[in-house]
Amino acid sequence: MDAKKNIAYIDAANLDKSLREQLGWEMDYGSFRIWLEDKYQVEKAYIFIGLIPKYQDLYTYLQSSGFTLAFKQVVYNGKKPKGNCDSDLIVQALDDLYEGVLANGIIVSSDGDYAPLVKKLQQKNAMGAILSPAKTKKCSVLLKRTGAPIAYINDQRSLLEKSSE
Repeated sequence: MDAKKNIAYIDAANLDKSLREQLGWEMDYGSFRIWLEDKYQVEKAYIFIGLIPKYQDLYTYLQSSGFTLAFKQVVYNGKKPKGNCDSDLIVQALDDLYEGVLANGIIVSSDGDYAPLVKKLQQKNAMGAILSPAKTKKCSVLLKRTGAPIAYINDQRSLLEKSSE
């Protein structure tokens, strides 16, 4: 069996939408991957993301930055794509927990739907931290109530923001 490792589970839509639309900046995912490794000793980082063919360059960039992509088929609500990855993220984290490969889970999202996962990881002493885009922009009270450590990605903006070239 593989040694246990710290694993990040990233809700791509929640992270990207929060940073771009609410906070007004774009993530440098290469820097983010390095930061996850340095700060949280993350050996594997999953990004749960909708699969839309026109974003192939983004997917290639994320993979080259060291992320493992977990694709979700998207459906269209009118013209807007919808690829809700919550259940996929939860199942992967629980698989890793029960297969004995997870030391500490790092949940990257502000979505309260992950509160039951956080509680389960806490019960199994496998909860590392929640990384929410920002404290002031809708980090769910359900996540806050778990008592798990929460860090705010916006606090690291100077390190993680994509430079405008």
